[in-house]
Amino acid sequence: RSLEGEAAQGMHAMAVGAVPQLGQLEPDRFARLLSRAEIALGAALLAPFVPSALVGLGLSAFGAGLVQLYLRTPGMREPGSLKPTQQGTGLAKDVWLLGAGLTLVLDDLTHRRRWGC
Repeated sequence: RSLEGEAAQGMHAMAVGAVPQLGQLEPDRFARLLSRAEIALGAALLAPFVPSALVGLGLSAFGAGLVQLYLRTPGMREPGSLKPTQQGTGLAKDVWLLGAGLTLVLDDLTHRRRWGC
């Protein structure tokens, strides 16, 4: 929540490398928006009244963004491979967020179909 200055610029630069459209945001604003989105997603995951499919879509989008960051950032993977470098291990392990989000969506959709809800 309090990321500013060089740390915000570094995170922003890495994100812009994966998603160039993020370059339209100032680094400090990007860091604040990212923090708020993470907090909102965490709260939605814990709130029992938020539909699983909706939370799953949010988690899937967030996870897909991290996977995209991993795939597009130089130095995160060994050349010609999906295997992470030492530097890329932190992002590579976040692929589970995408899987968890898709699981929430699919579980909610199949549960509704199975029970006619």
